[in-house]
Amino acid sequence: MQFQQLLYFIAVAETRHFTRAAESVHVSQPSLSQQIRALEKELGAELFSRARGNITLTDAGEALLPLARRILADADTARIEVQELAQLRRGRIRLGATPSVCTGLLPEVLRAFHDRHPGIQLLIEESGSHDLVRELARGALDLALVVLPLPSPSPALTTVELLREDLVVVSSPRTRRRLGGAVRIADLQGERLVMFRHGYDLRELTVAACRAEGFEPEFAVEGGEMDAVLGFVRAGLGVAVVPRMVAERSGSDLRVTRLSRPSLHRTIALAHRSDVAPPRAARELQRMLLAGR
Repeated sequence: MQFQQLLYFIAVAETRHFTRAAESVHVSQPSLSQQIRALEKELGAELFSRARGNITLTDAGEALLPLARRILADADTARIEVQELAQLRRGRIRLGATPSVCTGLLPEVLRAFHDRHPGIQLLIEESGSHDLVRELARGALDLALVVLPLPSPSPALTTVELLREDLVVVSSPRTRRRLGGAVRIADLQGERLVMFRHGYDLRELTVAACRAEGFEPEFAVEGGEMDAVLGFVRAGLGVAVVPRMVAERSGSDLRVTRLSRPSLHRTIALAHRSDVAPPRAARELQRMLLAGR
């Protein structure tokens, strides 16, 4: 059974005339009649009574007519749905990002994307890079903004470097010791650090840098996400190493001190599974993110 055959059948049922039906669907009358006969043969029943030139529906034709209309209506709906998705009028994007990227980079980009494509639903998963890589691997995310290098071993992912960002030290005016215009990692020895939870990229990067300078960092408090860490710093519990983009958006109630050489930085990349192309809407967001590099 073909859509074209159902279309011809409905045309004859509505006009009760083979010639007028053929004209309405822009096909020759012999071709239309041939397709109707092929449909009747496939179904094993006559659909029209053709007695004395008077075209009427048989019982089989009466039963088929509402079904045929529904089938063609569903097919048209499916076509429209796919076209809307292809033209970015509808759809969804499942995007993963680290909390600091959600705070610093994403708001402006997502606002621009939403303005262009208001029908696209944005689902954001906020987590560390290790967790995001696992979510990508199991197909729960379309795209993720992760910190390079990826954890090893990691699934087959395609990554494109998005930005390289300096890390800075943030402190509260409440603290007695004032950090200078720039500090070295070694200068953090003896400072009480506000530290992120385990599995957080910034925690691993900061601890590794301190150990490379020959000391074990001392924690005033640990285990928080980005907002909690900034809040603890504001309260004067200690200092923290955070991305410059986050520090610049954290308000004037925090002091920001740059790290002198050896400085610290991190590389943010856009990742997706290598074996599956992201959906159309996700590819458009990917294009916008990469265009802003």
